[in-house]
Amino acid sequence: MRAVLLLALKSAWARRLTLGIALVAIALASALLLAVERVRSDARASFTQSVSGVDLVVGARSGAVQLMLYAVFHSGSATNNMRWESFEALATHPAVDWAVPLSLGDGHRGFPVLGTSAAYFDRLRYGDRQALTFSAGKPFAEVFEAVLGSEVAAQLGYRPGDHITLSHGMAELGPEHADKPFTVVGILAPTGTPVDRTVHVDLAAITAIHLDWAGGAPLPGLAIPAEQVRKFDLQPQEITAMLIGLKSRGDVFRLQRHINGYRGEPLLAVMPGVALDELWQTLATVEQTLFALSALVVAVGLAGLTATLLAGLNERRRELAILRALGAGPREIFMMLTVEGLLVTALGVFLGAALLAAGIVTLGPLLREYGVHLALRPPAANEWGLVVSILTTGLLASLVPGWRAWQISLADGLTPRN
Repeated sequence: MRAVLLLALKSAWARRLTLGIALVAIALASALLLAVERVRSDARASFTQSVSGVDLVVGARSGAVQLMLYAVFHSGSATNNMRWESFEALATHPAVDWAVPLSLGDGHRGFPVLGTSAAYFDRLRYGDRQALTFSAGKPFAEVFEAVLGSEVAAQLGYRPGDHITLSHGMAELGPEHADKPFTVVGILAPTGTPVDRTVHVDLAAITAIHLDWAGGAPLPGLAIPAEQVRKFDLQPQEITAMLIGLKSRGDVFRLQRHINGYRGEPLLAVMPGVALDELWQTLATVEQTLFALSALVVAVGLAGLTATLLAGLNERRRELAILRALGAGPREIFMMLTVEGLLVTALGVFLGAALLAAGIVTLGPLLREYGVHLALRPPAANEWGLVVSILTTGLLASLVPGWRAWQISLADGLTPRN
């Protein structure tokens, strides 16, 4: 076996140019397949960990996926709001450790505005339970102060001390609350989550900017200056949703049943992980399509390797005949061609994994800005499964030229061809 391996190595090296083309094709195809699997698994983990540490998300009764989309990802709009009295009742429930209100609906130049409390910056976690941190400034402490996500600040060029105005609704050209400007007091560090694309203000500020509004438009003849809003009761009547953290995770199902059957108003409580898994299932078709296309690329690369080995057999007839004359039997010839193809496949997979690692190091910071955290780590079990599958397919593809070489007789190799 050692002699066969040595012969295969020398033979492959002698034809390194032609086999090199097949090697590059296999390496690129393997890198693509492994990259799709790595992005799929890591993106799913990042997606699921957008709100790590939150036990329940509560909002008006709708669908679990819809609630998560607008409450966590700030996409779409709520079908209804929940009353402030319901928030207070649930926040004081014996099983609840903390509760954070969320109020959505306004925007700033295409970015969503989130009204919440200062506890939001202390309680919200993302990724592997990482806390929010500030790259500049501090949390808001006054009504007309704002904290910007990293992407908002970067795209619009804001710094602490700048003044911004909010618009009514999410439309970029919607009516503005121009008479009540906000001062930027803090900018959050990048998280790769919807937090980066959000303008955060105090919950009372949402009430303050709508004191002289009704039905989505300013009240004619009524204008309440910003310096006078503190004379009014700024406690909201309604909020969009709330985040809940429990004292004990064992109480999650009991509290969820309590909220879903809440008598004050129809509410829905969802566990983020379960709802996000359900949301991810809606993307399963796209995920499977990308995987199938990548697998097809690998198959094409291995087919190219088979074609290269087969095409080279005609040029190697005399070489194989000499080996037969020196005592190599059909079995050794078969094994040499098969091992040669398997070596090229294995080296291609290794180079593909190296390309993937280089891509993660190079493009990882860029992808992190879009919420995809790719870690430079050893292959996971599913990735090892793909490697074994590629090697097995490469072995099967190499059997074809090996079998063809078996069929070439000694006389065929030594007889001159006209």
